[in-house]
Amino acid sequence: MKINRPAVAGTLESGDVMARIASLDSHDIELQINSSVEKQFGTAIRATVLEILARYQVRGVQVFIDDKGALDCVLRARLETLLARAGEIEALPWESRP
Repeated sequence: MKINRPAVAGTLESGDVMARIASLDSHDIELQINSSVEKQFGTAIRATVLEILARYQVRGVQVFIDDKGALDCVLRARLETLLARAGEIEALPWESRP
């Protein structure tokens, strides 16, 4: 998936997560996580973000996660919304999901 523009999804409310994405000139993934529960769940948050990016073949991006204690399902939903907005597509390709 190609990231066409910077995008944001989510809020900074308790129990939610705000995710931001922007494209880079390289093929790297720069991931910055700021979480109120990073000591307990930082590794799981990082794994979820990288899994979603890999699923949709996203490379060459900067991703910022501001987590306020969101559940994993909320994080996944916010990331998929973020990718749809940044890729300027109506819906993600659900049929091709593994």
